[in-house]
Amino acid sequence: MTTIAPELAAHIARYAKTFHAAVGSRHHVASPLSAWLLLALACPAAGGDELAALTGVLGCDCQTAAETAAELLNSPHPLVAAAAAVWCKHGAVSAEWLAGLPGVVERGPIPSQAESDAWARRKTLGLIDRFPITADPAIYLILASALATRVSWEQPFDLAPASALGPDSPWAAAVSQVLRTPAGGSGHTQFVAATAAGDVAAHTARARAGLLVASVAALPAVPAAEVIAAAHTLAIAQAVRADVARRSLYDLPLGDGPLWSLREEMSDRAGSELCRAALPAWSANSRHDLGALDLGFGAAARALGRGDPWQARQAAMARYSRTGFEAAAVTGLAVAMTVIAPRRGLRRVAELRYGHPYAVVAVTLDEHRNRATGQIRRGPWHGIPVFSAWVAEPQEAQEGPDVRSA
Repeated sequence: MTTIAPELAAHIARYAKTFHAAVGSRHHVASPLSAWLLLALACPAAGGDELAALTGVLGCDCQTAAETAAELLNSPHPLVAAAAAVWCKHGAVSAEWLAGLPGVVERGPIPSQAESDAWARRKTLGLIDRFPITADPAIYLILASALATRVSWEQPFDLAPASALGPDSPWAAAVSQVLRTPAGGSGHTQFVAATAAGDVAAHTARARAGLLVASVAALPAVPAAEVIAAAHTLAIAQAVRADVARRSLYDLPLGDGPLWSLREEMSDRAGSELCRAALPAWSANSRHDLGALDLGFGAAARALGRGDPWQARQAAMARYSRTGFEAAAVTGLAVAMTVIAPRRGLRRVAELRYGHPYAVVAVTLDEHRNRATGQIRRGPWHGIPVFSAWVAEPQEAQEGPDVRSA
């Protein structure tokens, strides 16, 4: 499984681009991975046109997708709660498909609304209160997946006045305090990167025990889908320690701009560079109708059902604060009956500004060092995008610990 993990990350990133393009540029959070896992579980039931459609959406062949989903569910990341379930009426689906599902996939009769809501709460650390599909007597099949995480940063952010977002930021007047990366703080990395969305302000925060959350801001005119795609590429590269096209601050013009303010100051490390970042706290609660044809749920519903009416929805939430990050998503598909040496001199200092809508991507880290040999083994979850967001509504940054550790 470790040999196909990098390919899986690329498949999820491509699917995420389609997913977020369908959602649009409103403030939202989502888990394309949760949706991808559900489609991968359904894929073995498909044939003909449905199989071709699902293969195209998933980015790989059916067997690989199903085996990958099984591996992730059978070997969950320690910081990501992952679950899946199939609920159906007797004889409603292929017994062969049911038997081929991973053993960890729950099976049972169609639940009541109270039962499905309780499942959502139980599988998302209490972060999602209501299952996204409304109970209906006509429903004879529900396929569900759930993901959740609650983590604390390796080092909390500092607080700064909202003016740190820049004089032209519309958010500077909306809140009084924002988050700022701590000076010399471990677990925080910030830089300017060249991406397909142009030069961007990039910040990554690491959580204790293995989660990396990347925030990427491009120029305001760049479409949200392009920024989110660039954020996935950058987040995955940071997680797997691949090369990132960082821009030298000495190649950028001095002065204020929409993404950073660049100045020179005296330093004992002449020729060096320093970046800090200011960004707002934020939270989002989203419900997505996944009925768009290019998301693959129509093909999955036809493969599992009999061409009957279907619905697919996702409920997702996330909270990004001074002390940590938490996020959860539940996806449901329901089918119903018809109905260098130091020297004194100048250095360049950039203040990266997240003062307008930007993208956020959270990826898992899954590395284990052998104490005897020093070798690093990467597990199946390494570098996998789990949650992603388009941040368009800032919130007040608070002093207290408003995210609880798992």
